[in-house]
Amino acid sequence: MIDLHTHTFFSDGVLIPSELVSRAKTAGYDTIAITDHCDFSNIEFIIKNIKQITKDLSKYYKINVITGCEITYVPPELIKKAVRQARKLGAKIIVVHGESPVEPVPKGTNRAAILSGCDILAHPGFITEADVKLAAKKKVLLEITTRNGHKNGNSHVAKLAKKYGAKLIMNTDTHAPENLLNKNLIKKILKESNLNHNDFIKIQNNAYRLIRR
Repeated sequence: MIDLHTHTFFSDGVLIPSELVSRAKTAGYDTIAITDHCDFSNIEFIIKNIKQITKDLSKYYKINVITGCEITYVPPELIKKAVRQARKLGAKIIVVHGESPVEPVPKGTNRAAILSGCDILAHPGFITEADVKLAAKKKVLLEITTRNGHKNGNSHVAKLAKKYGAKLIMNTDTHAPENLLNKNLIKKILKESNLNHNDFIKIQNNAYRLIRR
């Protein structure tokens, strides 16, 4: 399994990176990205500290651990600057916190994230058709999330992604051990999102293609 959106106690998760990776390995993961929340106040701290442990954790836990970040609540006008800075600092997976239906992220965040060249637009909620078309053009992955509340937009995202050819990814937005992926959770989210097993295979392939870029 692959999961490219998770959090540790570097932001609002409850686990240190080593425990998160160990638990992911035990759960059957082969790849995990650590993508703690950041803005300009802590982006260097987040990426530097994740980056310094990924190599050893990958080696000793026999799991691919990737340095990432989730750009969160940054004003839309500054998201592109934040994405550039994250790339420069060494983030391999850059997630932007989208316009979730359960959090008041600034309007225009979805579009700014897509235009920024980020890798994943997380929980984009009731994203507009125009922004889904743009995501397809810019090759930004739209997230189907397993996280409560955020997942309320999943079926809308999936429907428009299929209609306009945008690519999907499934992530957990893990904050605690019980959030990690398992087969029953995957089946539940697929059903709720009106997706099937073949869709899930495509979703997983999209994730693996992203980390090979």
